[in-house]
Amino acid sequence: MAENLVIVESPAKAKTIEKFLGKDFLVKSSYGHIRDLAKKEFGINIKKNYEPHYIISPDKKKIVAELKKLAQESAQVWLASDEDREGEAISWHLAEVLGIQADKAKRIVFHEITKEAILKAIQNPRPIDQNLVNAQQARRVLDRLVGFELSPVLWKKVKPSLSAGRVQSVAVRLLVEREREVLNFNAVPVYRVVAVFEVAGPDGNITELKAELDKKFATREETMAFLESCKAAEFVVDGVETKPVKKSPSPPFTTSTLQQEASRKYGFSVSQTMTIAQKLYESGKITYMRTDSVNLSDLAIGTTKKAILSEFGEKYLKTRQYKTKSRGAQEAHEAIRPTYMEHSEIAGPTNEKKLYELIWKRTIASQMSEALLEKTTVNIRISNRKEFLVATGEVLLFDGFMRIYRESTDDENGENGSELIPPLKQGQALTLESMEAMQRYSHALARYTEASLVKKLEELGIGRPSTFAPTISTIQTREYVVKEDRQGIVRSLDGLKLKGGKITGFIKNEKTGFEKSKLFPTDIGIVVNDFLTEHFGNIVDYNFTASVEEEFDEIADGKLVWYEMIHRFYKPFHEQVDLTQKNSTRSSGERLLGNHPETGEPVVVKIGRYGPMAQIGIANEETKPRFARLAKGQLIETITIDEAIKLFALPRSVGEFEEAAVTVGVGRFGPYIRHKSAFYSLKKGVDDPMTVDLDRAIQIIEEKRLTDLMRIIREFPEEPDLKVLNGRFGPYISFKKKNFKIPKSQDPAGLTLEDCKALIARSSNDK
Repeated sequence: MAENLVIVESPAKAKTIEKFLGKDFLVKSSYGHIRDLAKKEFGINIKKNYEPHYIISPDKKKIVAELKKLAQESAQVWLASDEDREGEAISWHLAEVLGIQADKAKRIVFHEITKEAILKAIQNPRPIDQNLVNAQQARRVLDRLVGFELSPVLWKKVKPSLSAGRVQSVAVRLLVEREREVLNFNAVPVYRVVAVFEVAGPDGNITELKAELDKKFATREETMAFLESCKAAEFVVDGVETKPVKKSPSPPFTTSTLQQEASRKYGFSVSQTMTIAQKLYESGKITYMRTDSVNLSDLAIGTTKKAILSEFGEKYLKTRQYKTKSRGAQEAHEAIRPTYMEHSEIAGPTNEKKLYELIWKRTIASQMSEALLEKTTVNIRISNRKEFLVATGEVLLFDGFMRIYRESTDDENGENGSELIPPLKQGQALTLESMEAMQRYSHALARYTEASLVKKLEELGIGRPSTFAPTISTIQTREYVVKEDRQGIVRSLDGLKLKGGKITGFIKNEKTGFEKSKLFPTDIGIVVNDFLTEHFGNIVDYNFTASVEEEFDEIADGKLVWYEMIHRFYKPFHEQVDLTQKNSTRSSGERLLGNHPETGEPVVVKIGRYGPMAQIGIANEETKPRFARLAKGQLIETITIDEAIKLFALPRSVGEFEEAAVTVGVGRFGPYIRHKSAFYSLKKGVDDPMTVDLDRAIQIIEEKRLTDLMRIIREFPEEPDLKVLNGRFGPYISFKKKNFKIPKSQDPAGLTLEDCKALIARSSNDK
């Protein structure tokens, strides 16, 4: 038995660290947290200073038993979980559960998994930081209290099975407010005028110069009048201003900026970025990926400097240290950077290579020279008008950091700068080649992506690097928010063109409202948000949520007693919950759309027991109301009476196939075809449930049957619940709604029923 036991959070991390330590060290993983708050009675003793009641997670009992045995047999136990509050809490739980004495337990921390960092950590152990543990504990207890007290209110007042979370509810509020801004935005059309001049150079070559009018016109008549006046106008250069411009590189990545940039460049979701970054960290390729610091260590700056000098030379080097500006930045981590700057790329899966290269480029660029540009602005006077035409151009004189990295663009090898401005002098006459006036519509603020929502949360001081990804995942899992694409519309724009002394009109089509991977609040999300905002406005207040984060920081610094902070919050909050339960009315977001044009019955939309629905009529002794689910993408706030009435045309029969009826409807999971008690989903963006015909329905049914047939490897008539199937990640056994792995050494097609049962039994015993 090894004299030293090292406990880390993940097997991948254990594998990497084991390489750096000798035979006297055994490295084992706890697989994250080993215990959590009990579900019974909050798992918190409110009368005893909010004392948490922790229980070992059922799936961790075997791991705990193994670690306890190893800890008892070892002379020294090294607790090497991550260096943040969550990691500190994991070490504390391990010490408590495994019964490790204080003199035997040594806490070690490191920002990167390299031999130097691990050996240095072993030489500099410290006690468990109880202040960090208390900060994590305070967050966990507060979130449990909010969730367990608010959720029953939502069950009673909105809809069963709903849940509320402290930070998640604030994130949903941001999305609801932005959605309403977009829906209520009134797009105003204006006419934008762009002139094209032909400028002869010293060599006789003609260069095109584009200039935009410094005013936009509200109407076609104003625009036409302007173009008419330009027929006889003279155009003269009124002034040329050229000034040098410097562009500085962005600081190295924090958790938030990495999530944003990976989203913009590669379309990664926030959770996907964190999963990839975790793998890179645990394999020793990058520093710790949960950080709000932009600092680089002296060693990192030194190795980065060496890489720049070697690759680009002295003129590209400018070392600098950045200061963290984000509100409430906590642990003194480094920024996210490669552990070995001399490695510009790595081997491995494509997404890991992409993210690593992004981190490497951003780190290198942060220590490179500014880019030098020359910006030229030309004002062009119109002889018979007060307005001016303005041409701008930018020339890249020295690329500096832009040689290696440009933020928020995939095209890092594109043209340097914008259009060139030809040599011009004040007073120089210009020849107008053409002038175009194009109608343009003003745009609402953009809906949030996952990355831009993270940015907003960080700006407001809500959440921390470790909470951004879980928050965004949770609000989608709870179906308060959906991430999807929206098709938008094609809009016709009016255009006018002056050329050769004649003005002609034309129409140009513009795509608008097209959304890619944006976050949209659902009806449930909107109704829950409105209820919480009305009755618990203080809880979903942005400043309150940020101030709570700051109090967690004070607990981490030892300036605040954690249970006193909880008590100041909980007492008035609990009273607020009781009052709301007693005094508030049920909230369903109900909206009266009007009366049915044929029957005169009221048509309403609201949240029902199973989600958003439309209702025709009111229940009484003589009549029963009719109900229909809202289709995907329809909102209670914006649906029209005509759209609601159309929903009652579903389900509709489209004919017969194989002597059985084929119907089309809309259910909880979207539009479907039903045939012989089986359901077949309609293709999103392709099939409209109102127009799908029998031929298309048969095609969908047969395609699904073929897919299912290809999925089945083996079936057993004597055990209908057991199948050998082909899945996304390879063959597996399915039995009574549970899945079981098949070892790579066994041929799935050759498995007998006995083989399958043996694999199921072995898998169950392993658990």
